[in-house]
Amino acid sequence: MRRKHKMACAAVKNNDRKGFCRKTSRNNLRKKTVDESAFLLMIFVLCVSIATNKPKILVDNNMKFTIERASLLKTLSHMQSIVEKRNTIPVLSNVRIEALESEISFKATDMDTEITEIAEATVSETGATTAPAHMLYDIVRKLSDGSDVEITFPDEKGQLTIASGRSKFSLSTIGVEDFPVISGDALPISFMMEKEELKDVIDRTKFAVSTEETRYYLNGVYMHAKKEGEAKVLRVVATDGHRLACVESPLPQGAENLAGVIIPRKTVTEVRKLLDDNGADNITVSMSENKVRFAFNDVTLTSKLIDGTYPDYERVIPTDNDKNLELGVKDLASAVDRVSVVAERTRAIKMITGSSKVTIATSSPDLGSASEEVEAKYEGDSIEIGYNFRYLLDILNEIKGDSVRVSFTDGTSPSVIHDTSDSSAIYVLMPMRV
Repeated sequence: MRRKHKMACAAVKNNDRKGFCRKTSRNNLRKKTVDESAFLLMIFVLCVSIATNKPKILVDNNMKFTIERASLLKTLSHMQSIVEKRNTIPVLSNVRIEALESEISFKATDMDTEITEIAEATVSETGATTAPAHMLYDIVRKLSDGSDVEITFPDEKGQLTIASGRSKFSLSTIGVEDFPVISGDALPISFMMEKEELKDVIDRTKFAVSTEETRYYLNGVYMHAKKEGEAKVLRVVATDGHRLACVESPLPQGAENLAGVIIPRKTVTEVRKLLDDNGADNITVSMSENKVRFAFNDVTLTSKLIDGTYPDYERVIPTDNDKNLELGVKDLASAVDRVSVVAERTRAIKMITGSSKVTIATSSPDLGSASEEVEAKYEGDSIEIGYNFRYLLDILNEIKGDSVRVSFTDGTSPSVIHDTSDSSAIYVLMPMRV
């Protein structure tokens, strides 16, 4: 009996222990669940707090201003030129509009290039939003000349309203917090260039920039400081592998350490437009290893640089071309232009030198032939050399003086073209088989 009693007591104790374990397990599980829920709740509250209290550029609320149509149109024309018409990111199709105390800031970007412009306006309420750039430009472009434009955000539908006279438009918007910004980095190299000087170096080089994406490092102009004898110059170069343009200008103060940057073709094109539209006499150019900024009076254009190594262009500039042909640049350009009517399909013309003339000729089995003689100065053996007439005309259009000198070695080697009255520019043109 005593043994049975002990066994029974042991069984009771074991059952109590098992029950205690099960009870403890349930309690731990309950406690764990409560702890996890509390933790998740804490995370949720924290996220809400961050979202609620995060800093904003401006609250998209109650923006209202009036601006002259001509001023708005000019600004939007610069904006829409930067914005790509087809975008996978919706906000990149928009222009950022920010109403300040007495002026309006407009900003547009394609993630490689960014433009900011300030325009005067009568501001009733400050605020900011973004709206479709091309749509906004088309609307303003079709409004009446000399009219004022009132822009309000938001309207009763939460959209941007454009009102002028009896016309009224509403556009969908995207918040400014989604709008990307690429400017703001430090640009250690900074110098100033005269408007006409910058315009000149761009005009005389940009036509030679490559449009082939395979050799991306040629899709821009190469700019660097160069020591020529005792003088230091700013050299700007462009090439597409068929022709090369190399232009020099006096080195601006502050550009002494400019090792070499490649400014993208699109950026060069936009800067050239701004030079015509802006009244600034001097433009501040600032650079770093990966960005360039052009600052005008009320416009700032910031762009990423092309990340690549520009080829050693000096190696392709011939130095031993000993046969020189000199003639009037207008006479040569006119003759090439007339003869090219027959060469429109092949784009090939040939130049045949003589002692007192040069013959520009072309022929096509389908279209026929054409030739024209132009008075010229030439000493040496007769040479027959072919060119792409479009490339030749592009170079001749940038010759400032009255005459041009074309230097040859033979009919298969690159030709060097000089302006006889200006030594700051040199052009190289590859021959073409005719």
